Amino acid sequence: MPAAPREMRAPSAVLSAPGKVILHGEHAVVHGKVALAVALDLRTFLRLRPRTRGEVRVRLPGVGVERSWDTARLQALRGGFAAGLDGSEPPSAEQLDALREFAGIAAGASAPESLATLAFLYLCLAISVQYGDVPSVDVLVWSELPTGAGLGSSAAYAVCLAAALLMACGAISCPLKEGEPTARWTEEELTLINSWAFQGERVIHGNPSGVDNAVGTWGGALRYQSGKITPLKRVPTLRILLTNTKVPRSTKVLVAGAKEKILKFPAIMNPVLDSIDAISQECQSVLEAMPANPSPEHYPVLEELFDINQHHLNVMGVGHPSLDRLCQVTASHGLHSKLTGAGGGGCGITLLRPDTSPQAVEAAKQHLCACGFECWETNIGGPGVTLHSSSSLKPHVLDALSES
Repeated sequence: MPAAPREMRAPSAVLSAPGKVILHGEHAVVHGKVALAVALDLRTFLRLRPRTRGEVRVRLPGVGVERSWDTARLQALRGGFAAGLDGSEPPSAEQLDALREFAGIAAGASAPESLATLAFLYLCLAISVQYGDVPSVDVLVWSELPTGAGLGSSAAYAVCLAAALLMACGAISCPLKEGEPTARWTEEELTLINSWAFQGERVIHGNPSGVDNAVGTWGGALRYQSGKITPLKRVPTLRILLTNTKVPRSTKVLVAGAKEKILKFPAIMNPVLDSIDAISQECQSVLEAMPANPSPEHYPVLEELFDINQHHLNVMGVGHPSLDRLCQVTASHGLHSKLTGAGGGGCGITLLRPDTSPQAVEAAKQHLCACGFECWETNIGGPGVTLHSSSSLKPHVLDALSES
């Protein structure tokens, strides 16, 4: 049963959620094979503050959104379709049309700023229907993640929004204690955050798999197969280089091309899919063995799996000269890379062993940037949605969130 409406002041808070990369199994997952998705430690941050007058304000400087609405107007809008806002059904076309009209968003608008505004309004109304009045809040979102690069930026945003609005409405606790740098929610609360984040992803993507928001919520690594999402038991944090080739591509076209090849040459291509499936399973076994036995011998296995899978993805027709270049450049520095996500350009990941020297990493990064690529040194396998004290935030994040 929804809680009785109550007037409450939202807490001030800063929270974050990670992006995601596919470690193994992209494209094969469409054909019922295992994929492994891992949290990427480039994060989206949300600052939540209460507002004294009855107003909701949202600012997303990354996509140029700054909007505010009276809570009374949102409350009135909510009354129009409160019955279907319990979070179990996907957002209906009628609900989204009503929100578009309210926000002055053109029908069919698919620009990031339109979809981000729509997801905010939907979650604000749908969550408050369940747990009380529309909260008077000021929301500022800033992200380290590039948009449209297949790194789960929309899901990290949806997870942050869901957690912030659930907190503002009193549906989940504010677990950060005085003096603690960070805190996370209980399993039950994370499940609630994830279910609402999935609704936000549905607003943005229509029919998402649920993998990206699950990674954003729980972090670590997840196994995905035929709609079933299973968190891996303890996994290590691995250092990587993430490289964006900045070559645009269409996921739909790449998926269709791979499917066509499989239909044309089933006897040749099905063993490739089975091999990718075996790579994902072998990688899972290695990752789960690493925390208890952090021996350096695991890394050559992980590197070899990267190399084999990258060749398979080229066989499936989802490679690209920019990705070949990325692999050649990193190989010249003794490092191993593969594409991540749709391929055809987009992003690649490079594994960094614990003994990789800072000089070698720096040389590889400079070489990749000289190719016109964008490069980040970061981690995979880190925590999901997290609440932060100000003192735990890096200076560049504090600066970005300190705009009043």
